[in-house]
Amino acid sequence: MKKIVVFGLALVTAAPVASHPHVFIDTGLRMIFDESDNLTHVEVTWQYDDLYSLLITQDMGLDPDFDDVLTPVEKEALTGFDMKWIEGFNGDLEVLKGDEIVPLSGPSDFTAAYKDGRITTTHMRAVLTPVEVSEPVVIKPYDATYYTAYDVTLPVVITGNETCRARVKMPDMNADLTALREQLSTLDQSADPQDVGLPNIGAELANDVIVTCAGS
Repeated sequence: MKKIVVFGLALVTAAPVASHPHVFIDTGLRMIFDESDNLTHVEVTWQYDDLYSLLITQDMGLDPDFDDVLTPVEKEALTGFDMKWIEGFNGDLEVLKGDEIVPLSGPSDFTAAYKDGRITTTHMRAVLTPVEVSEPVVIKPYDATYYTAYDVTLPVVITGNETCRARVKMPDMNADLTALREQLSTLDQSADPQDVGLPNIGAELANDVIVTCAGS
């Protein structure tokens, strides 16, 4: 993951000598529709794994008594820590209508919480041109390099359009994909999967959230 400076600082110690991915994020999504039944926003929830959460709180000097309770000042400091994106970063999220990538805004409306040793954050992405879901829309949270693994294990919710439904499609773990994942586990932490012939492996292993509405 290369999105923000603090990630790079913490991951030096977070990653083992070998293996990909290095950061594990449980992900949730909320798709928001307007009164014209167009998709206008996607709210993203990221819940970081225990080790990464520990490294971030230690790096930021939060929760020094390890009671899982942040003071208002600490919570304010944590809020937005993962939103300092470098230029061109897509937020590890694609929205696809057919073969076309739907342009999204940068993140807004950040929140952060810390409970049971895990950091959970949310942010909002606006759909720059609202989308009529006349055909299935695929929302794909993934890191192309598979440095970070996103699993859609948190709630997937639709707001504003009662005719729409969402389902999570897991990757088809055939023999080839299983072999690729095993090959990833042997890579040195500094290796880029694309450099060893594994282009966009994150997309291959991603969970797809497929949104359909009446008529689509």
